[in-house]
Amino acid sequence: MKYLSNKIRTIALVTVIALLLAAFLYVVARSGPLAPIAVTVTTVTNRPITPALFGIGTIQARYTYRLGPTVAGRVRHVNVEVGDMVKAGQILAEIDPIDLNERITGQDAALKRAEALTTGAEAQVKEAIAGAAFAASQARRYSQLFEAHSISAEAAEGKHQENRVAEAALATARANLDAARQDRERLKADRAGLIQQQENLRLLAPIDGLVVARDAEPGDTIVAGQAIVEMIDPASLWLNVRFDQSRTAGLRAELPAAIARRSSSRQPIAGRVLRVEPLADAVTEETLAKVVFNPLPEPLPPIGELAEITVALPTLPAAPVIPNGALKRANDKNGRNGVWVVKNKSLTFAPVQVGATDLDGQVQILDGIKEGDQVVVYSQRELTKRSRVKIVDHLIKDTP
Repeated sequence: MKYLSNKIRTIALVTVIALLLAAFLYVVARSGPLAPIAVTVTTVTNRPITPALFGIGTIQARYTYRLGPTVAGRVRHVNVEVGDMVKAGQILAEIDPIDLNERITGQDAALKRAEALTTGAEAQVKEAIAGAAFAASQARRYSQLFEAHSISAEAAEGKHQENRVAEAALATARANLDAARQDRERLKADRAGLIQQQENLRLLAPIDGLVVARDAEPGDTIVAGQAIVEMIDPASLWLNVRFDQSRTAGLRAELPAAIARRSSSRQPIAGRVLRVEPLADAVTEETLAKVVFNPLPEPLPPIGELAEITVALPTLPAAPVIPNGALKRANDKNGRNGVWVVKNKSLTFAPVQVGATDLDGQVQILDGIKEGDQVVVYSQRELTKRSRVKIVDHLIKDTP
């Protein structure tokens, strides 16, 4: 009887241990390290995408005018403030002429004297012409008399000498007249230069524009070429944008762009690509482009403000497309890009050749998978070829 009781207890104990072991194995297989890894999958579709290009740009003015005098001087007054809109021809500032007016008066007097000298030289030329003509006629007449043996050779030679002296006097008078005229023209040029300097002391707006800087105040002494006022053409605002060279395939002029300024990034402004610069930045490996507003925003954005530019590239032909989250990098020496393909609940790592990407995160695959394949998008843990997977609609975060 005692033997039977011990045997029953042994059987019961073995049964309990077997049940506990089965429960343990069940728990390990369902939620332990040997459990299938929960994954979400997507089916590869074949469709076109519209890629986009993202870059950072700076707002600049295409046409900037730095206005200052051509000679050194002292600022008399500045008529504009930063932010003023001015009209073409409007006086922006004026420089004190100092002794310029007196120098112009001196040039006027010198010019009148040169005019008088020129008039005198012209009279001398007329006198010399008359004298030369008379001397020439006398020389001819005395030559005829000498041939008729009416006068001596010395008398005829004297008249010829007088003729040569008269011709020399005429040449001298003409030379003096030419010198007087040249001196008059020099004085006119000097006076015109002083007048131009006087006009340059009044700084006029070359275009209708916006004053963006005022670099001098009344009483300041400035040198030639130093800017007093800086203005821009508001209609010439554009953005100097930098794009990663590896993603600029298809970038060209006239493509639409969305401009998100740092000060108002939630309200993108329409724009377009004006041109792609022929010179790229070899150091940063970036392509440069000019993007313009379309139309120009009101009020005008600050010069120098940064902006994020998104350019919509031309739509690409249909090709296999997957979310970019499905791309993984192989754990081998090559480190190739690829995807985990699920087939009959088994995993295969397929290396792929990646194409363009759109703003929704969809990536075109040029080679490696085909339409209809199921690929893993997200997984609860890192996958290997030996991993067992369980497809779920969405992943649930593990609780500690």
